[in-house]
Amino acid sequence: MWYCRVQSLKGKSETMKLLPDNVKVLYFASDCVEPYVEIITVKDSKCQLSLSSSEDYEAEESGYHEEVEDALPILNDQSQLLDDQHLERLAAHMPVKTRGYPWQLVYSTAVHGSSLKTLYRNMAGLDSPVLLVIKDMHKKVFGAFSSDPFKVSKYCYGTGETFLFSFSPDFQAYRWSGENSYFVSGHPESLQIGGGGGGFGLWLNADLYHGSSFSCPTFHNKSLSTQEDFNVLDLEVWTVQN
Repeated sequence: MWYCRVQSLKGKSETMKLLPDNVKVLYFASDCVEPYVEIITVKDSKCQLSLSSSEDYEAEESGYHEEVEDALPILNDQSQLLDDQHLERLAAHMPVKTRGYPWQLVYSTAVHGSSLKTLYRNMAGLDSPVLLVIKDMHKKVFGAFSSDPFKVSKYCYGTGETFLFSFSPDFQAYRWSGENSYFVSGHPESLQIGGGGGGFGLWLNADLYHGSSFSCPTFHNKSLSTQEDFNVLDLEVWTVQN
């Protein structure tokens, strides 16, 4: 490891004088090498600094990309809606406890048909977060991360880890605002995520074909879909296996 110090010199008058601006004194020391001093010009110093910074930067960049790659959710099944860019954006907002674990497809309209009843049945017995992904007829992709699996319940359920998201035109995540706890409400005839202001952040009907998305106090979100009322083209639900 090396250090750069601006040394001062004493003239005959014992007055302290700084070295010229274009001269640096480098002090080298390590556990296995005898300390020594090297005097170089500023130009040489900048070259060495540039080399050192470049090596450090490349090491940091490598570590960063490895960390991002490791953080990406691992899908055990083929997704018709999610690619690596989608997963990278979502991973930054998912709870740490979900990272490093594989994700399993538990429901897909392409595989299981369009039925909220089947969606609930496929999640019976689950006790893990779920990721709902929707593509509407305008090819816009959006959805919700829920801290709890979807189920029929008399009361709202979920935690502040729940959030809404949209990928078009740019990725946006809408996290819990703290205003209310209307995270998820499951009914035989509909699935509701977010609410409190007369409209739901995300709503789906029993045949999973018709839906709507309004701004709501729970997430302070904008409408996720191209229009507030939309039709579903494809829908997937994933759950983490931990």
